[in-house]
Amino acid sequence: MTDAAIESTGGGEAPWWRRGVIYQIYPRSFQDTNGDGIGDLPGIVRRLDHLAWLGVDAVWISPFYPSPMADFGYDVTDHCAVDRAYGGIVDFDDIVREAHARGIRVIVDYIPNHTSHRHPWFLASRLSREAERRDWYVWRDPAPDGGPPNNWVSAFGGSAWTWDAHTRQYYLHTFLREQPDLNWRNPEVVDAMVQVLRFWLNRGADGVRVDAVQAVIKDEAMRDNPPNPAYVEGRDDPYERLLREHSTDQPGVHEVIARMREVVDGYPGERVLIGEIYNEVERVMAYYGQDGRGVHFPYNFQLIKLPWNARALEAAVTRYESLLPEGAWPNWVLGNHDRMRVASRVGPAQARVAAMLLLTLRGTPTVYYGDEIGMRNAVIPPDRVRDPWELNLPGRGLGRDPVRTPMQWSAEPNAGFSEAEPWLPLAEDWERVNVAAQADEPRSMLALHRALLALRRAEPALALGDWAPVPAAGDVFAYTRTHGQDRLLVALNLGATPASVEIVGTGRLLLSTALDRADEDVQGRLELRGGEGVVVRMEG
Repeated sequence: MTDAAIESTGGGEAPWWRRGVIYQIYPRSFQDTNGDGIGDLPGIVRRLDHLAWLGVDAVWISPFYPSPMADFGYDVTDHCAVDRAYGGIVDFDDIVREAHARGIRVIVDYIPNHTSHRHPWFLASRLSREAERRDWYVWRDPAPDGGPPNNWVSAFGGSAWTWDAHTRQYYLHTFLREQPDLNWRNPEVVDAMVQVLRFWLNRGADGVRVDAVQAVIKDEAMRDNPPNPAYVEGRDDPYERLLREHSTDQPGVHEVIARMREVVDGYPGERVLIGEIYNEVERVMAYYGQDGRGVHFPYNFQLIKLPWNARALEAAVTRYESLLPEGAWPNWVLGNHDRMRVASRVGPAQARVAAMLLLTLRGTPTVYYGDEIGMRNAVIPPDRVRDPWELNLPGRGLGRDPVRTPMQWSAEPNAGFSEAEPWLPLAEDWERVNVAAQADEPRSMLALHRALLALRRAEPALALGDWAPVPAAGDVFAYTRTHGQDRLLVALNLGATPASVEIVGTGRLLLSTALDRADEDVQGRLELRGGEGVVVRMEG
C-alpha cells in the first residue's frame, strides 16, 4: 500500500484505528543492527516484514528521542530528534516510508508531562528565579519548616520535590528527579509542545500515544494529597500511600487534551490520539472528552490488573461497555513496557486464551512485542538491573526490566537480536521460544496470533461488530460479536478442566486456540477442553 493509499480508508469505512490492531515496539529491545547490544530504528525497518506477515495494522514505537536514559527515553533532551543510540531522523523517515509501503501505520510516543533535567529548557529555567523560562517548570518555595512545598510523592519513590540550592526553590517531578515537570498552565509551554506534536505529524506519523497525560495539570494551590486508607506499608507500592487527588486528573487536563486533539484532527489520513491514563474506569471515560474532543481512546488497562477468572472478566467487560460515552470506541491491552507479561501472569496455556480474548473483544487491541510468541518475564540478576524503579525500591518486584528484554527472533546467538551482548539478559527459554522456531510450527503461539489476526480482518463482526455477553457457568466466559446478519460466538475456558456452554441454534467452528479443530458443526452444546477458546459462526 502506498503512502497515498494509506492516507484514507475512503468509501465511508470506519477509521483504520477502529478496525486495526496496534503492535507496541520497545525499540531498545526489538532489533540491533550496529552491534552495540541496543535495538535501533534500522532494526525496526529490518523486521517490518515480520509485522506485515503477522498481520498488524500499526506500530506504536516507544520513545527514541535524545535522552541521558535515566528513565530510558522518557527523560527527553530534544523532543524533535532521534537519540544517536537509535540512529537518526532519516531512520525514522525510513520507518514511515517502509511501514506505509506495507500498509502499516506508525504511532509515536509523545511525552508532554516532563523533560530531562538536561533539556535546554530546564537548564535555562534553573538559571535564576527571574530566568526567561523559569515558569516553564513547576517551582515553589519551601514549606515553613524548610521542607518540600507539599506531601506529594514521586512514582519512583521519595518526595516529588527536589531542592535546587542555586535558586533556593524546589522543582516538581512526578517521576524521577531527572524528569522535572513542565508547567502546562504557561501558554508558552503549550505552544512549544504543540510544535513538537506537529513536528512528528509533519514527518508522517499516523498518530501519537500521549504518555502520562493525566498528570500534566496540577492543583493550582498545591494542596497536600490525602492518605490512602487502603495502603498497606511494606506490601504496596509507596506511590499508593497517598490518594492523588491534587497531583493528577485535574479538571484543566481536558482543555489540554482538546488542544492536542484539535492539532491531530487538522491533519489528513485519520491520525489518532491515544491517551495513557491509569485510573478507575469511571474516571478514564472523561478522557474521551466532551463532544468527542478528547483522545480518540484512552488506554484501557483492566485486563492487565483483573483476576484471571471468567466472572471477573465478564463483569468488567460488561461494565466497561455500559460506561462508554455514546459513540466512544473501546480498546484493550494485555501488557506493555511497564507491566508483567501475560504469559507470566496467567501461564502459557491461558496466554493462548488471553490472545483470543484480546483479539475478539470489541475495540482496538494492542499487542506488546513478544507476546505473539509467548515471551515471559526474564530473571534479571542484581548486577544487570537497569530500571530506576527497581534501583530506587529494590526487592519490591516493581522493576520493569523483566518485561523489556530483547525480542527472541531465533536460536542463534543472542536470540538473533544482536551480534553483541544485549543491554538486558535474555529470558531463559529463548532457544525454544522464538520467532524462527514457531514460524513453521502450525500450532504455535505465533501461528495462533496470525490466525486470529487473519480472522479479525476477514470478519467485520470481529473488527466492528456489537458485543453482548452469553450466559455461561464456571470458568467459561462467552460472548457474541454481531455485524448485520453475521453473528460470531466466542467461548473461552479459563479453567484447566473441560467445560461446556449451551447455545441456541447451530454453528460452525472457525478457530480453536489449540489450532487442531475447525469446520466442526456445533449444535445445542459447545464442548471446550481445559484452557481452550473457540470462535464459532452462528447460523441459526
